[in-house]
Amino acid sequence: MMQRALNRRDFKTLALAAIGGALEYYDFIVFVFLAALIGKLFFPPDTPDWLQLLQTFGIFAAGYLARPLGGIVMAHFGDLFGRKRMFTLGIFMMSIPTLLTGLLPTYDSIGIAAPLTLLLLRLIQGAAVGGEVPGAWVFVAEHVPPRHVGFACGTLTSGLSVGILLGSLVAAGVNTFFSTADVIAYAWRIPFLVGGVFGFMGVYLRLYLEETPVFEELKRNRKLAEELPLKAVIREYRPAIVVSVLLTWLLTAALVVVILMTPTLLQKQHRISPAVALQASSLATFFLTIGCTAFGLLIDRIGAGKTFILGSLCLLGSTLLFYFSLDTAPELLFPTYALAGFCVGIAGAVPYVMVNAFPPKVRFTGLSSSYNLAYAIFGGLTPVFVTLIMKTQPMAPAYYVAAVCLLGIAVGIFLLRNDVHIADKSTKQASGVAA
Repeated sequence: MMQRALNRRDFKTLALAAIGGALEYYDFIVFVFLAALIGKLFFPPDTPDWLQLLQTFGIFAAGYLARPLGGIVMAHFGDLFGRKRMFTLGIFMMSIPTLLTGLLPTYDSIGIAAPLTLLLLRLIQGAAVGGEVPGAWVFVAEHVPPRHVGFACGTLTSGLSVGILLGSLVAAGVNTFFSTADVIAYAWRIPFLVGGVFGFMGVYLRLYLEETPVFEELKRNRKLAEELPLKAVIREYRPAIVVSVLLTWLLTAALVVVILMTPTLLQKQHRISPAVALQASSLATFFLTIGCTAFGLLIDRIGAGKTFILGSLCLLGSTLLFYFSLDTAPELLFPTYALAGFCVGIAGAVPYVMVNAFPPKVRFTGLSSSYNLAYAIFGGLTPVFVTLIMKTQPMAPAYYVAAVCLLGIAVGIFLLRNDVHIADKSTKQASGVAA
């Protein structure tokens, strides 16, 4: 049977989901763009710069370590009671801690309670985003025809990237329009207070979304999971879990190192001013939003194997060019960072494989548990690991991303040659349910 084309309802769903995702992801990500400043405000003033940075990235990483628990719990209820409810709950859980962070007293006021409270707020945010991101991918993928799943996931990931861009722009604006003294005194709070407002806007937007047709069909035909969804996933879909974990490692290496850590590293290691570093980061993130949609379209056209081989090669070459030109050709900062940002867009193709790797009745749980477990390990530990290695090897970020790109090529070859064809089988299953 011929599959239908995308219609106005599909585009409305994609737009609302992407906008809401952008507003929520801004809340989670803006922290990292202010990492250097937060280190000075929330830790003792006599702490060495490298240790302040390590401690701050440690608190940032704590948000990732909390993702599996939040993701598994929210996915469990999402598979049993509906995608939309968890989709909306996640953004509400994100906005409250963001707002409170903007109101939090610093180390000078309450001492050690300041970083401990900041840590608690990051843990809550991590639990929220653990359910939000996988839920968002499942939500949009189940609303569109199977042959447009790559575009849908790429568009949603592009929306999440817009959240990163908003965080970068707001942080750059604060550093540009306020003096250093004013930023330290009060202006650092502005991005977090704005984020709280963004979060509540996201909750409002999601009231206009409808439950996915795939879940409604499962519910109508009484085909929802009859046992604990996680138990079924672990027992029956181990190859899908392995592939999802490895591709999430590629995604985290690209996003965490190239997009999130690098603005701070530009300031600390290469002595680039905060305003210039954040401007360059904003440009790279803008091209990331384009890259996510581009790679999502590409995977619909040529398949997962070829897309990840090509995308990983592009990411490897562009990141090496970017990092090695920082000292030898600093005038190329903006164009090389923009190119690397576009190639990081291969992250937009990752959810296509994960969505198609699990059947609808356990899809949310399978994707969420695999993705969040991998993100907790690789996303959470990467900032700390790379920062430690940089003490002896300044080019550690470049080498780390390059190594994981080789892994991405290997996974692409597996998807191209392996007889299992996880994505193709699951797409047919999803198509059958939707029909």
